[in-house]
Amino acid sequence: MTQTVQLSAPATKASGLSRGAGIAVISAVFITFLAASSAPTPLYAIYQAEWGFSAVTTTVVFGTYAVAVLLALLTLGRLSDHLGRRPVVLAAIAVQVIAMVLFATADGVPALLVARIVQGLATGAAVAAGGAWMLDLDRAKGTLANAGAPGFGTAFGALIASVVVATLPSPKHLIFVALIAALATQAVAVARIPETAPRAPGALASTRPHVALPRHVRRSAAVALPVMFAVWALAGFYGSLGPAVIGTLVGSTSVAFAGLGLFVLATVGASSVLLLRNQPARRVMLLGILSLVAGVAVVLVALQAQSPVLFFAGTAVAGIGFGAGFQGGIRLVIPQALPDERAGVLSLLYVVSYLGLGVPAVLAGVLVVHSGDLLATATDYGFFVIGLALVALVGLLLSRRTLDRSV
Repeated sequence: MTQTVQLSAPATKASGLSRGAGIAVISAVFITFLAASSAPTPLYAIYQAEWGFSAVTTTVVFGTYAVAVLLALLTLGRLSDHLGRRPVVLAAIAVQVIAMVLFATADGVPALLVARIVQGLATGAAVAAGGAWMLDLDRAKGTLANAGAPGFGTAFGALIASVVVATLPSPKHLIFVALIAALATQAVAVARIPETAPRAPGALASTRPHVALPRHVRRSAAVALPVMFAVWALAGFYGSLGPAVIGTLVGSTSVAFAGLGLFVLATVGASSVLLLRNQPARRVMLLGILSLVAGVAVVLVALQAQSPVLFFAGTAVAGIGFGAGFQGGIRLVIPQALPDERAGVLSLLYVVSYLGLGVPAVLAGVLVVHSGDLLATATDYGFFVIGLALVALVGLLLSRRTLDRSV
């Protein structure tokens, strides 16, 4: 049987914030980064009206962000093992601030694409280094924070941006100014978190793309990765085509509804992470898969009946699957990684997640343009997610032994 690896690592600096406070600060950075990634979702309708682009452009802009995150994870995912966690996270915050300025001053699709690329690079670097940092500070709390912070950030960004767009003046600028202020404040706190990864040679070599799983992690990863791809594919749907689908169902073009689906999905998902934190990882994953299938099935019925109430009810159930599936995957895999493997393994998990986030959404945008039928494409997308979830379920059930001790 695979043995669980002890992951405790001493901080190299005793001064500054406590370990618990450090995890809280890094979690806040995660939340801000993911909020920034979902903040443009309610703005797409405004951009589309002003600049006259199609649905496929929306998904390309969305997919560009995911691709940029992937590139950052593949090239920068292990950099903090050599330069230290703090320098990489602080650099990522600085680059994210640049992205916010680019969003606030964007005057067309090319500028929007550049902003998304810069944002994706910053996010990829931050989640790899920050995620490993939290695990260094406390394995159990760090694992929970890695599982929950993305959902809370996504929900927070979708909600706040929708409120700002619907009620406040200059929505294309105000939300990004607020995010810059939050990032600046967090940078000050990050500078006081104890460093846990002393400098080591090989920083340049670590930036060469390298995707590999240590042998002792592969069994759990084989079960976890299909689930993680599926749940983030669903998030990609709500972040790209979701606003248009909701607008069709409610019969309104108001931007107030644009981020509502993503908000419901991510809020329920993040809440389920907290509620299920003490359950065994395999049980959490099983619940996640079943909830994902059930929730998306209800959404498909809602699309056929054109019922917004049923749509949001199904979204809430699918949100349990989103949170439980992602949490279960993190908790199955991460406890197996050695201290010097954390950043690389976590990066790979995020690589698969962001592939799920970006690739299906872009393909769906292309299908919408070619078919002209938004709801039919959304239905096909739902069946695709259900299929992925069922593949994951088979993998989980075929695993005859307990994979790993969950956290």
